Amino acid sequence: MADEIRRHRGTNDENPPAGADPYLEFADFDLPSYVGPLSFQKLPWLDDAAVAERRPDVAIVGAPFDDAVSHRPGARFGPRAIRAATYHSGSVNSLQLGIQPFEWLDVVDAGDAPVVPSNLERSHEVIRRKVLAVAGSGAVPIVLGGDHSITYPSASAVAAHVAPRRLGVVHFDAHADTAATTWGVLKSHGTPMRRLIESGAVAGRNFVQVGLRGYWPPPETMEWMEANGLRYHFMTEIEERGAEAVVADAIAEALDGPDVIYLSVDIDVIDPGMAPGTGTPEPGGMLTRELLRAIRQIGGAVNLVGMDVVEVAPAYDVSEVTAAAANRCVMEAISAIAARRRDRGEAARPSFDR
Repeated sequence: MADEIRRHRGTNDENPPAGADPYLEFADFDLPSYVGPLSFQKLPWLDDAAVAERRPDVAIVGAPFDDAVSHRPGARFGPRAIRAATYHSGSVNSLQLGIQPFEWLDVVDAGDAPVVPSNLERSHEVIRRKVLAVAGSGAVPIVLGGDHSITYPSASAVAAHVAPRRLGVVHFDAHADTAATTWGVLKSHGTPMRRLIESGAVAGRNFVQVGLRGYWPPPETMEWMEANGLRYHFMTEIEERGAEAVVADAIAEALDGPDVIYLSVDIDVIDPGMAPGTGTPEPGGMLTRELLRAIRQIGGAVNLVGMDVVEVAPAYDVSEVTAAAANRCVMEAISAIAARRRDRGEAARPSFDR
C-alpha cells in the first residue's frame, strides 16, 4: 500500500487508492514549485553515473561560471535562477505545441559542473567533461549558464560526441562573440564562437547568428567573420522581414552540410525592456514571444543535439522576468523535441514513474 500511495499522482487522479493517507496524497513532482529540493521543473536530480545508467532523452546541466565576463558579473547565479523561475509543477501541458513533454520524454536534471571561481581553465574543462558525459548517455544536454564563454567547452563536447557527423550552430545574441581576444584574454565571453571555429569543432559556414545589433563588433572582427564564412542576421533584418522568415533562413544555413544542430541562446538577444537581468544589455532586441517561437520553430525542424541558455544575471533582474524567459526557452526546446519525436512516431518515455 505504501508504494501505491507514493505512486498516486494527486493532480492527475481524482480517485486515490482506498486507505490512502491524504497527507501523503501528492508526489513531490506534483507539489508546488517552491516546495522541496530545487531542480529544473522538479525533475529527478541525478549524478553522472545515474544519468549514464538511466540514459534519459534530455538532461539539464548547470554551468554556474561567470569569471569571463567583460562588463557586469552575476551570471554564475543564472542556473539556480532559471531552475527556480517557474510556477508549474507536475506534468505540464504545452498549449503552443499541444503536448505534455514530460509524458513523451524522459528529462532529468544532471546537476552542475563542479566549477570553482578564479580558475577559468579548470572550469571550462569540467563543463566540457560534464556535457560530454551527458551527451554520451544519449541525452540532449541543455546547459544553463553562466556567461557565454561556456559555449566553447559545451559545444565542443557535443561536436566531439556527434563526430564524424558535422555540427551546425544557430546562435541568438545581440553580440557576435567572435573577438580575437578580450584585453588579451583568449577565452572570455566575447570570444567563444571564434574559438569554436578556429578549433575546427564547427565550420564557419555552418555557424549562423541571429539578432546582432548595437555597436560591436568592429570592422576587423566583421572582416574575420566574413572571411570564415559565418552567416549572420542583424536585428534590422528581423525588423524588416519578420523573425519567422529570418529563422527559416538560419535553419537552412546551419544545415548546409551538417544534419545536427546546437542552439545557443544569449538572453540579451531579447530587448532589455523585457529581459533586464543580463550583464551586457543592448536596447532594440527581439520580443520574448519572437524568441520562444523561434526556438519552437528550430526544435521542430532539426535534430537538436545540444543547447545552452546563458548570461542570465539575476541581480539585475526585475520580478524574475529574465529568468522566467530563460526557463521558457528551455521548456520550448524540450516541448519541440517531444513534439518532433511524437510526430515521427517514436515511443513515449515519461519522465516519472507511474
